[in-house]
Amino acid sequence: MPDRKPLDHPPLVVIANSQEWHTRSLESALGPHGYAVLRAYTGKQALERCRTARPDIIIIDTDLPDIDGLEVCRTLRDDPLISSSTPILVTSPGHSSRQKRLDALRAGAWDYLGPTLDAEELPLRLDTYARAKFDADRVREESLLDQMTGMYNVRGLARRARELGSHAFRHHEPFACVVFSAVTDGVTDEFEAEAATNAVVAQLARALREGGRVSDAVGRLGPTEFAVITQGTDATGALRLAERLAQGLRAADRTEQGTTRIVAGF
Repeated sequence: MPDRKPLDHPPLVVIANSQEWHTRSLESALGPHGYAVLRAYTGKQALERCRTARPDIIIIDTDLPDIDGLEVCRTLRDDPLISSSTPILVTSPGHSSRQKRLDALRAGAWDYLGPTLDAEELPLRLDTYARAKFDADRVREESLLDQMTGMYNVRGLARRARELGSHAFRHHEPFACVVFSAVTDGVTDEFEAEAATNAVVAQLARALREGGRVSDAVGRLGPTEFAVITQGTDATGALRLAERLAQGLRAADRTEQGTTRIVAGF
């Protein structure tokens, strides 16, 4: 048989299963093929591990002690921190059935694994999923758009800044860049802070999209930092733009946890 085609880098797999023996069997099948395994024994642990480690593949058992495995799968699929290209596989300790496979696929899983696992087939199957994930990640990294907001990312914003800056230089026009940053105060819980940050990012994106001009280049610089690059705008105009957009951002603030502060500069 031909050798396995090497992967770009060792994939990281989160295995969420309350049964130690099942986790060990998966780990023994994947470890020799270069897979790194991170264990989780409850649904809550699985969510924490996936959000912090950002694994390449997630394997979730339906029989978790605190949260149903399919609900964990659905939660991860709706989580903006987990890429839609991350393969999620569902396992089940009981007898496989058509209904179980359909339920897993409807929950957002890429595949359903029955109780009997083939130690030779499993790594080959996961290799295919890992390559698809790596290819999608590579395309995303080379993209000019931010995945979460659909606006320019740093790469796209830099390109548009060069284009607009060159146009302004040739035509002796003013040129401005206004940067907005949001800070959420009063949230101490890690996951509440994460949820508040995601909500703020969505509000910032929406307000900037609605308040900016069609000719402006709007993009995301960091976790909660956005920039607006605008032609024909001098220092006075940049201040007016910052005040107008900041008012729109404050009006759009619907964060349930803590207080959001908007900082702007140009």
